Amino acid sequence: MNELSNLKPAPGSTKTSRRKGRGRASGNGKTCGKGQKGQKSRSGGKPPVGFEGGQMPLQRRLPKRGFSNYGHKLEYTAVNVSQLNRFEAGETIDIDAIKRAGLVTGHDARVKITGSGELTTKLVVQASRIAEKGARPERTKFARRSEFVVVSKSAAAKIAAAGGEVRVG
Repeated sequence: MNELSNLKPAPGSTKTSRRKGRGRASGNGKTCGKGQKGQKSRSGGKPPVGFEGGQMPLQRRLPKRGFSNYGHKLEYTAVNVSQLNRFEAGETIDIDAIKRAGLVTGHDARVKITGSGELTTKLVVQASRIAEKGARPERTKFARRSEFVVVSKSAAAKIAAAGGEVRVG
């Protein structure tokens, strides 16, 4: 029976460490396999990553070019219409309700409700906008940052077909 006092590492997972500086016969005596003198023989004597002996390093010689959208990118978590069946009939769905249901996490989570699956419950969905495929909405940067629930056109049609509605605003 396994007990804390009987536990051992898996065979082959551990190696015995080499004992440095224990005489010539060990093969790692005196200078401990580091040769003689020089920067790499000293303790902590390793040049930083990218150091080229005083020559201007490659990452500083190359020009900085281009643009990265990484800091401005908005990530949306896809929530299928079929996942909304877990809510009670007549309930108003907003970002807080979606978080309480555990469909998304995080204080700045953004959701796009897609039209995948079937909806059987009558719901009221509070959304920032209804998204059409290929259409880019006219909106300011501030308005884009304040969007938390976006509903696709097909999802809006399925919600309406189930007797619910999508409130934009």
